[in-house]
Amino acid sequence: MDQPKTDPRVLRTRKLIMDAFIKLSETKEFSDITVKNITEEAMINRATFYYHFQDIYDLLEKVLSEVLMVDLNYELYKDSELEEETLIQIFSTITDFQKSLSTRCYRGYEETIARIIRDQLEVMLHKMLSRKADLKETETLKITAAILGWGIYGASVEWRKSGMTESPENFFRPAIPYILSGITFRPEI
Repeated sequence: MDQPKTDPRVLRTRKLIMDAFIKLSETKEFSDITVKNITEEAMINRATFYYHFQDIYDLLEKVLSEVLMVDLNYELYKDSELEEETLIQIFSTITDFQKSLSTRCYRGYEETIARIIRDQLEVMLHKMLSRKADLKETETLKITAAILGWGIYGASVEWRKSGMTESPENFFRPAIPYILSGITFRPEI
């Protein structure tokens, strides 16, 4: 009989597996980490690992999602307006998350990280936009949240490519007026 997912023993074992993976990722590339490495580090058997996760990629996705969800928690932003300081705070959270990963095996799972960040951003931004919108605009809000989420993620990638020498705030702030008011091209006279 399966234990409910809220059973403290299940949660403790899941955390033990995730912690073992995080510890291993500090010294090994993702491609070099095996389920055997994780089970040895966590002192569990393979069946226990597979009870909690489908495979190592599922574990990776859950670890990254949960770490990012702690940092990018909608509860922190639920009463915030989608304005300059909120956007800077969200951007800084994403860049801090990426910076913390740069000391780990980032190269091996860049696509997974990108998808997780964008998904989390889209959900959070959609909730923020929905507070102010008419229910008839649901599809438009989803598209708007996706565009904004991808844009914030893309800016964080550019910040990382630029060498991360400038603070995230200084890097992102010049774009905010265009994000908040839209882009209007005016022909030169």
